[in-house]
Amino acid sequence: MEFHSSVTADALVSTGLSKLGYKYVNIDDCWAEIARDNKGNFVPKKSTFPSGIKALADYVHSKGLKIGIYSDAGYNTCSKKMSGSLGHEVQDAKTFASWGIDYLKYDNCNNDGSKPTVRYPVMTRALMEAGRPIFFSLCECMVSRADMNEIYADLARPGGWNDPDMLEVGNGGMSKHEYIVHFSIWAISKAPLLIGCDVRNMTKETMEIVGNKEVIAVNQDPLGIQAKKVRMEGDWEVWSGPLINYRVALLLVNRGAYRTSITAHWDDIGIPVDSIVEARDIWEHKKLKQKFVQNLTATINSHASRMYVLKPVA
Repeated sequence: MEFHSSVTADALVSTGLSKLGYKYVNIDDCWAEIARDNKGNFVPKKSTFPSGIKALADYVHSKGLKIGIYSDAGYNTCSKKMSGSLGHEVQDAKTFASWGIDYLKYDNCNNDGSKPTVRYPVMTRALMEAGRPIFFSLCECMVSRADMNEIYADLARPGGWNDPDMLEVGNGGMSKHEYIVHFSIWAISKAPLLIGCDVRNMTKETMEIVGNKEVIAVNQDPLGIQAKKVRMEGDWEVWSGPLINYRVALLLVNRGAYRTSITAHWDDIGIPVDSIVEARDIWEHKKLKQKFVQNLTATINSHASRMYVLKPVA
């Protein structure tokens, strides 16, 4: 995994993904031995991290990237193959800071039955006092899906985002159109874009999806407002959210088995009803010739989507 992590860092740079904003190389569950040392510290697995985590962090930083690690607000992590941080929060936060960690993914398995709202703030305080800025990513199974994530849209803002977990783009089992739907929902929802496939040998198709600058720009929009599902009828959905400069991001999704026509109405998506609107298809990278009034309608294939940036012009 040490080798994988360092080569992943190299690949983020060589593919140009780091320039698009993919800056974190994150180590997931199972990186430590099941037992702590006699002082109660985490012990990185010798077999996977022979040089230790600090050496890996130094390497990742030398590439201009950041490094993330994983722990859990329980006695053990979800895999049960390593200790969790419950009762060791201050010690673990200091350890992570001393290694040069930039990001902590914190899970909620195998805990003492108390609410996460009791256990998570203990680690929040420990990280704040550890002497290094560490991005804190809270995992709770309830926000692991797009539908659930959307319920918490009003809580998202710069400084804290709802995280529906890693992208599955490029991992197999979905069509190209399904991957595009998946990436589009994560992007318009302002979710952290965490590549979950092997960056070292991505296909051209996967690279085109995770590397779409226009879709990433919607995700990274400075306004930072998470989109909402503004209309749902049968198997189709309309998602929208405001962007800077009075623009609106719009996503039409067809979850059904048949081609269908989907209409987005201006009064659903917060555009004044009498506005004349220009639309740019940000997967096709082209501005539509037609101007739209009151609504926009598109025909969408099964398990597919269309994503637009709308700009009122009159």
